[in-house]
Amino acid sequence: MNLKYLFLTVILFVTYSCDNDDSDFELVQVAVPEVMSKTDFRNSVHIKSAQQIEEAGKIYAYQDYIFIGDKGGVHVIDNSNPENPNAKAFIEIPKNEDISVKDNFLYADSATDLLVFDISDINAIVMIERLEDVFDVYNFGIPLQAEVVDYQGFDDRNSVIVGWTVTLERRKKQNDDLLIDVVFDSNTGGFNSVESAVGIGGSLARFQIVSDYLYTVGSQKMTIFNIQNLETPVLENIQYVGWNIETMFQADNYLYLGSTNGMFIYALENPSLPEFVSEFIHWEGCDPVVVDGQYAYLTLRGGNACGQQESVLEVIDITDRTNPILAGRYTLENPYGLGFQGNTLYVCDGTAGLKLFDISDPLNVKLNGSIEGIETTDVIPLQNSLILIGNNTLYQYRYSENNLQLISSLSI
Repeated sequence: MNLKYLFLTVILFVTYSCDNDDSDFELVQVAVPEVMSKTDFRNSVHIKSAQQIEEAGKIYAYQDYIFIGDKGGVHVIDNSNPENPNAKAFIEIPKNEDISVKDNFLYADSATDLLVFDISDINAIVMIERLEDVFDVYNFGIPLQAEVVDYQGFDDRNSVIVGWTVTLERRKKQNDDLLIDVVFDSNTGGFNSVESAVGIGGSLARFQIVSDYLYTVGSQKMTIFNIQNLETPVLENIQYVGWNIETMFQADNYLYLGSTNGMFIYALENPSLPEFVSEFIHWEGCDPVVVDGQYAYLTLRGGNACGQQESVLEVIDITDRTNPILAGRYTLENPYGLGFQGNTLYVCDGTAGLKLFDISDPLNVKLNGSIEGIETTDVIPLQNSLILIGNNTLYQYRYSENNLQLISSLSI
């Protein structure tokens, strides 16, 4: 063989070998967004007859109605007879996470938009307003098995992510820190006491109405709307409030934000611009919070994407809101939402059922009952009854001494 051709062959072999060094590559689960144009997305809101629940989410109570969040919208339940609740309608709202109601006007998010519905006639619900592009999308619904998210070609100004396709691909190894930044960069794009006017959400809520304002939180930002004119809310402010915010609770003119690594407290002296007061930091975990007087109660769920393995109920002394202090910690199994009525704290403990804690002495919380054999995720203790959601079933209970009596269960 001619030496120059032998030399060329060696170079080509070495080049090919370097380019195919498997140590630089790995097989990864890649999620690619399925998108819909914003025009088509915004034309996808419909009022339908009662539908079957696909994946029950948060619950909300308003007058004689219960609203159940689902993957594609909100189920409307007529609860005028709690012993026989009746599914009335389904409000199809793509990419909906939360709702809030005041004086027969229902506010709901739909990805980047805020929608307003007139529900004064529950048999003829009408959407009357849409504020476009007022939210960052805080829940992209990225599949848990995804190791890489490929946003290439996604135009967030004109499109909305409505689903994902996950494939196994051979890709060059990337820096893990860079991957996290790519996946989680959000720059792409107790309840109220006035029962006659404002509905009641559970502790998993991200929407709260206080007087003439609707407060909403995403993963990092609070978006504030003036709803003095209920039919035409006005975007008043957007402010950074923390990191990985998951829930919001309002009490005594304060907002309490639950995040995966702490609780943030904001004062509402200036309702259009809540002021940061303090934060209570804990190890990472999914974190809804409720507040009763001088104490806050929050659950931390471990063993999942939220962070640590341990699952607990924490009691926080907020007598001095500028300096919240841990007052107690109690082991749980799989906690989600929680709520209180009188001296009883009701904690949804996932597959372990519902736990009843005596909080008459917040410094010495005691378990005094439980309901087992059901799965629980969100709870709202009303004045005369308790409503509970879990495993696509709506439960209602009547209060009795140190226990609860089942009124009805509804599986849609």
